[in-house]
Amino acid sequence: MINGSLLRSAFISAAHSIANKKKSVDELNVFPVPDGDTGTNMSMTIGNSLAELENLSSDAPCSTVSQTMASCLLRGARGNSGVILSLIFRGFAKALQGKTEMTAEDLVNALELGVQGAYKSVMKPTEGTILTVARESAEKAREILHTTNDPTAIMTDVCIQAKLSLDETPKLLPALAKAGVVDAGGMGLLIIFEAMRDVFNGGSIVPLNDPEGAKTVTVENFASTVGQYDAEIHFTYCTEMLITKKQGCDDPAKLRAYLETIGDCVVVVEDDEIIKVHVHTNNPGKAIEKGLEFGYINLPKIENMKLQHEAKQKQSKREFTPAKPEKEFGFVAVAAGKGIEAMFRDAGADCIVQGGQTMNPSTEDLLAAIMSCPAETVFVLPNNKNIIMAAEQAVKLADRRVCVLQTRTIPQGMAAMLAFDPDADFNTNRLEMTNALEHVSTGQITFAARDSDFEGHSIKQGEILALDNGKLSFVEKDLAKAAYKLTKRLVKGDSSFVTILYGSDVTDDAAEAFSKQVSSKFSNVEVNLINGGQPVYYYIISVE
Repeated sequence: MINGSLLRSAFISAAHSIANKKKSVDELNVFPVPDGDTGTNMSMTIGNSLAELENLSSDAPCSTVSQTMASCLLRGARGNSGVILSLIFRGFAKALQGKTEMTAEDLVNALELGVQGAYKSVMKPTEGTILTVARESAEKAREILHTTNDPTAIMTDVCIQAKLSLDETPKLLPALAKAGVVDAGGMGLLIIFEAMRDVFNGGSIVPLNDPEGAKTVTVENFASTVGQYDAEIHFTYCTEMLITKKQGCDDPAKLRAYLETIGDCVVVVEDDEIIKVHVHTNNPGKAIEKGLEFGYINLPKIENMKLQHEAKQKQSKREFTPAKPEKEFGFVAVAAGKGIEAMFRDAGADCIVQGGQTMNPSTEDLLAAIMSCPAETVFVLPNNKNIIMAAEQAVKLADRRVCVLQTRTIPQGMAAMLAFDPDADFNTNRLEMTNALEHVSTGQITFAARDSDFEGHSIKQGEILALDNGKLSFVEKDLAKAAYKLTKRLVKGDSSFVTILYGSDVTDDAAEAFSKQVSSKFSNVEVNLINGGQPVYYYIISVE
């Protein structure tokens, strides 16, 4: 049998393992747009359990350990892969309810219940993903149970099967085969299972490679955070920049060495054309000045982490009290960018959750917004396909009726809100808002986060990507050309409105020029230009 202490150690080791290897999992993502990558989302999801698991007493039963794990993962779930992972471990809480130790049969039941929950949560399950790896592993566990009652032996065979299933994922998903990779979510699950197996077999807990770095900065997408609210900040400014290399520039390792003398959390990553830089320092000017020695500076960003830290401390110390319903309907919208946030507020959104592409909010983030909305019924607008599942998990935790609308883009979210009728009932509004979001075409202009060979496109990191309703339409080198070309593809004969939201990396003059170009080409279409201020996307284009 597996006792509570051993199970707790296995869970902690699993969290450490995926944190250590999240970058290698992220690199398996085949879609080249910047996103909340799989390894990062899985790591952040399971990492949400670490503090509570470590605080459990050594004699806690398996039921308490598994329930703690499941509850933390559910609330901390980020992205689709994180939600699926949380549901897989929900199976452990169900199977071990009221049990001090875990038998072989309990382990098998836990895996099967987790798989059932995960498949039920996905509207259209796709084989060749983490779901397949989990399901076939559970099926193998059931098969092995006929020949052994040793949970350690079963977990060993589960890992063997998980590896076999993972290796087969390219045969089930052509995109994986073309890219020459296996499924990222399946790889993350294998890493987690193998860490648990090793602890069950007498191994020690895998140490975190960079415990402080894991808490304070996500290197892969260069997004800064303030870390633990009670941590001491030694360097005030989070400084980031992209450097376009000059001909014959010096070795970027020298830039890294210099930055380490003026700060910490240094990340310097290069390819043939650019250098990405991240550093926490008290002298951001010196960092930028040094960067200029290697080439041209693009997209510099400097944030005062002490001010962020103080705000987070105040926020964390406030006791959260759910808002008392004062009206029938309310709205929670996920958005990034001051202009877009203001747009949703003007349309009637009660609460804004800051997030989106590369910044997937957790189930707990969404739940807090829902509970602070003073309404009996709350409509949630995820506005991103990778946030919908986390929002749906929050529904189960709320004390009021919650309806998650399937908005995958900002324009869909706005269309849904504008279709709301305060005099209509819930069912009528849900139907009308759903109809409205389905009749909006969305174009998005962003950049390639990685080299990729995707859907017939040979893509280089940094090139301009045009997305037509979420699908890669074409690749360009010129931003203005890409934006206009995509708009031409979106506008149809019956189109009457075009809304252009321009992002934080687009100048007012460039946006005005683009808007005038669209107006002159399509004289029968009303064009509305808004400074959305969004990150990641240079332009978000809505056509109705």
